[in-house]
Amino acid sequence: MNEAPRQITLREWDDRYERLQTRGVRQPVYGGPLGRHVADGDTRLLKLRYDSSLAALRLWNFLLTEEDRLRAARDAGKKLVGTMKDLGTVPVMAYSLDNLVAFYPDGAWWIPCVMEVNSGLLQIADSLGIDESFCPVRAMLGAFVTGTHFPIPDLLTCSVGATCDDFSAIAQRLNGLGHPILWWEIPHRRAPEVEEEAVQLPGDFSAPKGQIEFVQSELERVKTALEDLAGQSLGAEALAGGIAKANHVRWLLAQLRHLAFTATLCPMPALEMLIAEMLAIHFCSDQDETIVVLQELLEEVNLRVAAGTGYSSADAARVFWVNPVADLQVMNFLEDCGGRICGTEYLFAHALDPIPQTVPPMEALAQIALADPMVGSAADRAVRIVAEVRRFGAEAVIVSRIPGASHCALEGEIIGEIVRQECGLPVLEIEVPPLTDAMSPTLRTRLEALVETVENRRSR
Repeated sequence: MNEAPRQITLREWDDRYERLQTRGVRQPVYGGPLGRHVADGDTRLLKLRYDSSLAALRLWNFLLTEEDRLRAARDAGKKLVGTMKDLGTVPVMAYSLDNLVAFYPDGAWWIPCVMEVNSGLLQIADSLGIDESFCPVRAMLGAFVTGTHFPIPDLLTCSVGATCDDFSAIAQRLNGLGHPILWWEIPHRRAPEVEEEAVQLPGDFSAPKGQIEFVQSELERVKTALEDLAGQSLGAEALAGGIAKANHVRWLLAQLRHLAFTATLCPMPALEMLIAEMLAIHFCSDQDETIVVLQELLEEVNLRVAAGTGYSSADAARVFWVNPVADLQVMNFLEDCGGRICGTEYLFAHALDPIPQTVPPMEALAQIALADPMVGSAADRAVRIVAEVRRFGAEAVIVSRIPGASHCALEGEIIGEIVRQECGLPVLEIEVPPLTDAMSPTLRTRLEALVETVENRRSR
């Protein structure tokens, strides 16, 4: 099955799938043609282009069948935990217990894109007083009201404090609709004072020991709630095992990202890499299968790098991308315009960092929670981005603003200025709504201009 990599349409994938079937290629239980998801309303899939590998097919089918897994887990007697906003911390605890399944209701923010605003979720949010001045994650409200995009969780947790103001407001509205939330606080990460004991965090941030202790105490409350829901205790040994398993996922992603961002030819397109990174947050409701999916992707990428095959050309503009896009199609646009992704920061860099295994497990989770780039200053976040830009040899940076998101108001300007000062690279800020159809010519023009700028800088 080792064929030259291509990007193909949904129709081409379905034709390819039929040929694979006749050749006896086996698929996982959630496998099948990608086109079947369009019948579920995922019409945006018709406009995307996909990597042609079996590993990519498995990745997409895994992503698009999460609701089925959640309902099957409930039918099997497992309890569902909706872990809002912390992006990669509470799920590690939940998956350390054998009868809990954690997922992110926040993921509903992509439904308006995937269903091309035909789901009615944004209209429901409007009717509840959460209008388009808020981040697209407001679609989560509609998903809870309809109950058609994921089962209502048995327990809802949400981090508050140094979090997105939009999300806090939306979650409070959700709580007021009769969905009680266990709130736990994450403070604004700050630099230690001279007299304070400092702790080095993953991602090269540091924080006062007192902040670590506070976050650990908050996470202990969450742990107790998870134990009550599961009907079993979560001891240090079991949690350490859960951390080790989560770190294996993060290790696989680290290998995948390194190869994808540094190979002479891009071995895996930007869209599939974006989806792969997202798996680290909550394992798409199946931690074991996440590992298998990532292993297959890594095997495919290793084969392509060894064979010297890949996408675009060796002189494609090397772009570092900041923030996930609300419209997945924009990742295709970048490659159409002659660029490739060489580094990313999609708001959850701490979910990619190894969780410390040399300290007690709950302290380790407190450290990783405080390493979240979003709970510190935009300048802190920019410092990490600069280090990653240099590590992967990017030649330009794109900051994609999320419409309505409170954290996007000024951070792009701050990040851009620091990147320009430290790296001397061009920085492009763009706003990406859930559907970019009306503005796609403008977006393409701006991306093309950035690529041309990179090419011109090389010739100086």
